[in-house]
Amino acid sequence: MTDISTGDHGTTPSQEQLARGEELVLEPELPIIDPHHHLWATPARYLLDELLADTGSGHNIRATVYLQCRSMYRQDGPPELASLGETEFVNGVAAMSASGLYGNTRHCAGIVGYVDLSLGGRASTVLEAHLRAANGRLRGIRNSSAWHRDPSIRPMPYVAPKEMLLNPKFREGFAHLAPLGLSFDVWTWWTQLSELVDLADQFETTSIVLDHFGGIVGVGEHDGKLAHDFPLWRSAIREVARRPNITVKLGGLAMQTAGFKLSERSTPASSEQLEDLWRPYFDVCIEAFGPQRCMFESNFPVDKAGGVSYRTLWNAFKRLAAGAGTEEKAALFFDTAARVYRLNVKPI
Repeated sequence: MTDISTGDHGTTPSQEQLARGEELVLEPELPIIDPHHHLWATPARYLLDELLADTGSGHNIRATVYLQCRSMYRQDGPPELASLGETEFVNGVAAMSASGLYGNTRHCAGIVGYVDLSLGGRASTVLEAHLRAANGRLRGIRNSSAWHRDPSIRPMPYVAPKEMLLNPKFREGFAHLAPLGLSFDVWTWWTQLSELVDLADQFETTSIVLDHFGGIVGVGEHDGKLAHDFPLWRSAIREVARRPNITVKLGGLAMQTAGFKLSERSTPASSEQLEDLWRPYFDVCIEAFGPQRCMFESNFPVDKAGGVSYRTLWNAFKRLAAGAGTEEKAALFFDTAARVYRLNVKPI
């Protein structure tokens, strides 16, 4: 089984290209937990060295959370255990970071791995194997449920089953998460959010994290329709927010699939320009969920393919949160992630 990581996210720009639009760091002392990034060797290398370069580029990144991306799967053994390779790999990176030899940031302090929950009752044994492999760092599981009737809209190289979140077998496996103290990250399109509402209502004690502003899509049949789709997305996200067991990650809008066409610009977008583009989505989520159920995410290196550097991305987030009070800002950048992913990390 080969590594599968980014899908059709475009070509990652070089450091030299990103440096052309580099900015001074805003609020460099503000403590940050980055609750969503990946690591992989192919198709474009993004391993600890590259992550260190980004998290060390000026912002006060105190810790990070790794999100599954089908990296470093085992080549041998039962297929349902192949993803253990990813958890083992990331736990090794976390152990390296915890040594302190790579700075004060605790990289991969939390791990969100992959277990096929459609295994139903058999998922329990696999989940327990991941808990052992992560050495206390496993915080949750993610299964991509992003499916669209337009076959050209694919966030990853594989296609999730239609209505996966409603599937009884998937829910049989999902039922094992809360008893094991695990949360569930959701990568889906906004057009599918009614399925997430149904899932959250059935499993009210399971912590659910909705990735990427709820799955903004601006490609395929949605190309050029962001303004048209906005009120539909807003209505769907407000319904999701009524479920207290759901939090939302604010990020992922530099992806090609989001439709802002950032990679097509002759020069990288500035943090001011990103703020202007993303402000409507941020305002809706803050109003609907409140800062205590929102957290900014880098989604690196996927969002890097949009021509946005790590420094500029977090500057944009700081501009979006400029009007927030001290406690609200702390929630958005640190406290929500620390609570949801149960990270024992100090802000200073």
